[in-house]
Amino acid sequence: MTADRPLLGIALMMGFCVLAPLADAVAKIVGVTVPILELIMIRFVFQALLMPPVMATGGLKPLPRKTLSRIVLRTVLHIIGIGCMFTGLKYLPLADAVAIAFVMPFIMLLLGKVFLGEEVGPRRLIACAIGFIGTLLVLQPAFADTGWPALLPLCVAVVFALFMLVTRQIAKEVDAVPLQAISGVIAVILLLPVWVYLGAPSPFRFDGTTLWLLVAIGVLGTGGHLLMTWALRFAPAASLAPMQYLEIPMATLFGYLIFSDLPGPMASLGIALTIAAGVYIILRERAMYQARPAAPI
Repeated sequence: MTADRPLLGIALMMGFCVLAPLADAVAKIVGVTVPILELIMIRFVFQALLMPPVMATGGLKPLPRKTLSRIVLRTVLHIIGIGCMFTGLKYLPLADAVAIAFVMPFIMLLLGKVFLGEEVGPRRLIACAIGFIGTLLVLQPAFADTGWPALLPLCVAVVFALFMLVTRQIAKEVDAVPLQAISGVIAVILLLPVWVYLGAPSPFRFDGTTLWLLVAIGVLGTGGHLLMTWALRFAPAASLAPMQYLEIPMATLFGYLIFSDLPGPMASLGIALTIAAGVYIILRERAMYQARPAAPI
């Protein structure tokens, strides 16, 4: 079992908050020409290929059946969540899709308290509420024009809340790198029939730029979720949930740089609120960590 180190967990989650929206931005670009199911398949193929070399020196311990079943469940949730997000990105601006999905931290807080018995103090709830208000302000008044795709990020929120809950349970028993490797292999096995159904198309039919973007999705997605898994190993889900609001300003930044989507005044106010809520959580966790009695030597 690994002792909680909340500040390290928060730092790792911040890295995830940079890589995740960047991977989404790349997926939004290539999603125009690459079928979604094939895109998901390629994403997990890279995960399955990248992780074993990283863990080559450490080996892999036999896993209990209960843990393995949880990893399969986690992988299925991961596939569904990524599929919903990649599909939603075809229709929604990057910042909008990420902002809608941020019902997730509230679901995480509830699930963490009910199923894991994690402490959720009033200050963190208030910070989450402020961050959620900021999320609402980031949203552009265009949902009436998007129709059903606007519901896809809501599906992402529910699925990834469950995904992170299961990850929190597994991360204390399995190191992050083997967990990502096993999940990648399981995902490829589950998606292989879909790939065959599509006619086993070769990704090399795409031009060089698209191939490099597909590589980027695999690397960014794998690296981002590796950081998230490490974060959940060192900090409770309730502590990390508010930090994920930082994905919204990062998504807004990438949306502007890549797609020229510039948020309006209300969205800018929302971004400021989400950053303020995240900074408060960092300061609060630091104060709580420093206030703990030193461990006996």
